[in-house]
Amino acid sequence: MTEKEEEPLSPWSSAFVKSESGVYVIAILGFKNRINPSFFKDNLMHTLMRNPRFSSLQVIDDKDGKVKWIRTSVNVEDHVIVPQLNQEMGLSPHAFLEDYISNLSKTNLDISKPLWDFHILNLKTDDAESVCILRVHHALGDGFSLISLLLSSTHKVSDPEAFPSFPMKKKKEKYEEQNNLSYFAKCWLIFRFYWNSMVDVIMLIATLFFFKDSKTPITNSTCRGSFGRRIVYKIFSLDDIKLVKNATNTTVNDVITAVLQASLSRYLNRLYGDNNRATEENNNLPKRLNVRAAVPVALDLGLNALRDRVEQNSNMGSNNFGFVFIPLRIAIKDDPLDYVRSAKAAMDRKKNSLEAIASATILKLLIYFFGIKGASFMARKIPSQTTMLLSNLPGPTEEIAWYGHPISFIAPTVYGAPKALTMHFQSYFNKMAIVLSVDESAIPNPHQLCTDFEESLKLIKDAAIARANNSDGAIN
Repeated sequence: MTEKEEEPLSPWSSAFVKSESGVYVIAILGFKNRINPSFFKDNLMHTLMRNPRFSSLQVIDDKDGKVKWIRTSVNVEDHVIVPQLNQEMGLSPHAFLEDYISNLSKTNLDISKPLWDFHILNLKTDDAESVCILRVHHALGDGFSLISLLLSSTHKVSDPEAFPSFPMKKKKEKYEEQNNLSYFAKCWLIFRFYWNSMVDVIMLIATLFFFKDSKTPITNSTCRGSFGRRIVYKIFSLDDIKLVKNATNTTVNDVITAVLQASLSRYLNRLYGDNNRATEENNNLPKRLNVRAAVPVALDLGLNALRDRVEQNSNMGSNNFGFVFIPLRIAIKDDPLDYVRSAKAAMDRKKNSLEAIASATILKLLIYFFGIKGASFMARKIPSQTTMLLSNLPGPTEEIAWYGHPISFIAPTVYGAPKALTMHFQSYFNKMAIVLSVDESAIPNPHQLCTDFEESLKLIKDAAIARANNSDGAIN
């Protein structure tokens, strides 16, 4: 590799270059057996390190002052860390792993080298026999691209020659329904689509300049992203989420949003006062809380594109995404299925809008007129004006292996954004990982929030089963 190959940074990559926006993506991978570090290093040299992003430096051009990628040579020993683990560490393996990741979040990568590192921990936890942690600067690419890049080096456990399988997205029935609509109904759909887009663009601009979510105990106005984070994860059954999805005729995203609303409502109700038997009429929550989740949406990738990218071993993307603001209904509901109904209504509306594309366009305009300062402004404002960052990534539907090591779970997240709460969901086989990246000064007990999510999912699942039984309906 030479140092003469140059490539400009994408708009979002430019935003993440700024030191105050030093955002990092972390992928926690659990394996079903112990790892041979030498074997992993050899394979990394022929897979991950062949990607231009993993063998490039960020260099400022002397002519125009813009930051560009320049290819360079890479020494794998500089990027793969194998810590010596003390067998008498005094902590449970899971607690040790959490502390290790938390300490990582307090450090930055050396900008004189490609911005990534790989940590191998032969540490047995409740969920895996060993764990790997891949950390990359967000300027290299978004989480969707990172996961697709990782999966391009994997294969099915059942068929070592086959690439991973992914969920299929069925749109044919929806298109057929729309084609059967009357002329006036189609006109109404078109009007609603552009009306929603106009309203969302206005709200996006207002959010950038003055509109903020309600202040709650889980927001932290002093959080600027540079402090260490507490990163915790919990593994749930994906089958439980699919059961609710099938019983309520919704989507996995709808169910996740519904359970998130229920769990945040339980968590906040507890923080606002001591009322363990809260009801819809008697609880501690303030009325009309304005709480939103900022959700990054990949603009050039869908499930089919993800599958194609994995099979073609394509290069890592360049942060081509926009943002969508999902309103979260924070309230105690006697009927748990009310959370599903409100989540579905909110998600259906966002599907009929150009909000994500509009946010990416506004970013490009800010860079055109104000340069990298404009990009940094937007990267800072979106998380600081909303309550949380939220992401859900689809994963393989069958068990896979990386370099011959069967994977137990996949848990990606980020740190460095000026937000007290970031939540990621990652499906894999029959599991769903929820990953929380929190500022402990605002959320000192993130495990409780995970527990609230688990209990809320159970309540919604039980309610969905009861409704199906009462109506003699079948749950697929």
